[in-house]
Amino acid sequence: ARAPLLTPRGASSSSTASTLSSSRTACPSPLSTRLSALCPRRPTASTTTFSEASRNLNANDLKTLRDHPDVEYIEQDAIITINAYTQQPGAPWGLGRISHRSKGSTTYEYDTSGGSGTCAYVIDTGVEASHPEFEGRASQIKSFISGQNTDGNGHGTHCAGTIGSKTYGVAKKTKIYGVKVLDNSGSGSYSGIISGMDFAVQDSKSRSCPKGVVANMSLGGGKAQSVNDGAAAMIRAGVFLAVAAGNDNANAANYSPASEPTVCTVGATTSSDARSSFSNYGNLVDIFAPGSNILSTWIGGTTNTISGTSMATPHIVGLGAYLAGLEGFPGAQALCKRIQTLSTKNVLTGIPSGTVNYLAFNGNPSG
Repeated sequence: ARAPLLTPRGASSSSTASTLSSSRTACPSPLSTRLSALCPRRPTASTTTFSEASRNLNANDLKTLRDHPDVEYIEQDAIITINAYTQQPGAPWGLGRISHRSKGSTTYEYDTSGGSGTCAYVIDTGVEASHPEFEGRASQIKSFISGQNTDGNGHGTHCAGTIGSKTYGVAKKTKIYGVKVLDNSGSGSYSGIISGMDFAVQDSKSRSCPKGVVANMSLGGGKAQSVNDGAAAMIRAGVFLAVAAGNDNANAANYSPASEPTVCTVGATTSSDARSSFSNYGNLVDIFAPGSNILSTWIGGTTNTISGTSMATPHIVGLGAYLAGLEGFPGAQALCKRIQTLSTKNVLTGIPSGTVNYLAFNGNPSG
């Protein structure tokens, strides 16, 4: 049978092309020797490890090779490129920190495709979807607060900005969906929060999120089994969920949903690589991320700088979306493990015994 002619995506055809050929059979001499006999032109590349070789061919040579019984296929040569890493100078310190192994940088280094194909749910006070920083990628889709359908607080919009806004976001290509479970004063019921979690799971099934679904819960209260069960159900449904460890300088085991073992529980750090004085800790904390003095989007099309494990958590949700966009979605719990594996180890101060010393890192190859 005639050997097929393969054309890589994006390559153009021509009568004379640099072409890769693969042999059907193992033979004592490399394929380039056979090419020399069939088409006596100077080869551009050859290999003795694989039965393949490259040569510039005209139309007649190409026909001769395609008709030869020992040629398995012919493929037009093409150009590949490195990943599209870019730099954002003057970025918020948190973005600089998670893209470098050492503290002090305010340049965010990231792959421009990060977050593409993912969906991020912000279960909070809502999201101001019209904020220009979201570039049309954000939607406020549901409220469980009677008479309040938008973010009248700012907290949820701030978290969403750290996840995926143009300037302040980790994953600048993700799509953001706001689910309002906290009122404009920042309070909400356990039942409303549980309803919001279930809604996010069900809604995500109708969205186009080929690289996975992530969710942010920068909220918490006293330990409640019902809230933990709702969070665990999101994980079982395949949603990566990061939650705030809490702001009481106490053990996260006494708070929900931070105490749910299957979620990714996030503590907060300062720009000097210290645990934030307010950040909860303990063996249920999975990862630390920047949480003190974080600049991000705010209601009214503005920005604001605030602190909390609430601000650390969206760094991790954004990082989850970023990695899923680049590497594919490995599963909800596996994504938290991936973030732990990538993290910068043992650089934080003020970490109590029994708490991980892991600081989030995005895998920047030059970091």
